[in-house]
Amino acid sequence: MAAAPATESFDALMARIHACQVCTRHLPHGCRPVLQAHPDARLLIVSQAPGRKVHETGVPFNDKSGEKLRAWLGIDNATFYDPHRVAIVPMGFCYPGKSESGDLPPRPECAPLWHPRLMPRLVNIALTLAIGSYAIRGMLGNQRKATLTATCEAWREYFDGGVLPLPHPSPRNTAWFQRHPWFETETLPALKRRVRKLMRD
Repeated sequence: MAAAPATESFDALMARIHACQVCTRHLPHGCRPVLQAHPDARLLIVSQAPGRKVHETGVPFNDKSGEKLRAWLGIDNATFYDPHRVAIVPMGFCYPGKSESGDLPPRPECAPLWHPRLMPRLVNIALTLAIGSYAIRGMLGNQRKATLTATCEAWREYFDGGVLPLPHPSPRNTAWFQRHPWFETETLPALKRRVRKLMRD
């Protein structure tokens, strides 16, 4: 794909992303990039990739996981879906399809292609949520611990630097939440306080 002109507007960049067809031959349901972003956004949510329902609606986190995530954040739908306040930029923008144990991983072409073009334009981000193992790897790199659980348990090490590693809010992770009560009693209250401040500033 040709490099963007230096003067490309943010709207033009988003239009190019939404028109992307790079992974067409790998995606059983076709390309439909799902994300939201604006340079004004203060909160950045980096997750794995859209699920089937999100692919069908074109609305990020328009599912049970999204309901739980908004509860974690303590914000309503109007705030969550305001790109001037919340940017949602997955590791893979398109639904990758199903595997035997859940959704397939995000396509490996996506983040290396688009994140370097998009992320530097999000100049007002004060907190990045890295949701799930792929996002944690992408956002923290070698700073992450050996496992997702260990990384999430060490959340204070990253929080002051503006990144919060989180498990995915999927109903599939109910047992994880039950095994790790500190997540609800320690991590989520701190997250809500930080988000409340960001949305107010």
